[in-house]
Amino acid sequence: MNGVHDMGGQQGFGPVQPEPDEVLFHANWERRALAVTLAMGAGGQWNIDLSRSARESLPPATYLGSSYYTIWILALERLMQERGLVTPQELRSDTMPTRPPAPFRTLHADAVDASLARGTPTTRPIDQPAAFALGQRVRARNIHPGGHTRLPRYVRGHVGTVSLVHGAHVFPDRHVSRPVPRFDEAPQWLYTVASDAQELWGARGDAAARISVDAWEPYLEAAQ
Repeated sequence: MNGVHDMGGQQGFGPVQPEPDEVLFHANWERRALAVTLAMGAGGQWNIDLSRSARESLPPATYLGSSYYTIWILALERLMQERGLVTPQELRSDTMPTRPPAPFRTLHADAVDASLARGTPTTRPIDQPAAFALGQRVRARNIHPGGHTRLPRYVRGHVGTVSLVHGAHVFPDRHVSRPVPRFDEAPQWLYTVASDAQELWGARGDAAARISVDAWEPYLEAAQ
């Protein structure tokens, strides 16, 4: 989707302004927002790409006017309602939430550290060879899918060089196509593609800068 979240290289937003010595959380509720999101994600009712898609699908004014963890909570509410885990009435009240459907995995407090350290690997075996090789020039396809995608708008139609071949990974665009378990985990080859800034933004780009983007094979074509 061409959502408001995909603002890299867009006019009007200004440069990224890092916060020196930034704290992990700016308010106590942000800690709880992270904890609740992790606990609910561990339930197995959605995957990381569905979580991202839910955040990116928020109305533009809501997305741009919300803080980082507010976006997380709004997306979590949407995911929970879509799967019958909570009703709009329960969100507005202090009543006991709807009983979760079975099976719903529970993330216990004593398992959190190990779960975070383990992560959720997305590598998968694949029975076809990679279409592109290290050092090969490729072009990002100029696509505008109606659903979720991880290909930034600012690289579409532009040329770069394959600087790393990561192996085969779950393809996000398909990972969201079946929104309930079992999810579509059919993998695609994943590459890092590096482009000159002037290739992406013309003569005003920094001639010394190179920008790297991780791109799945369906996003790419061989450059002539």
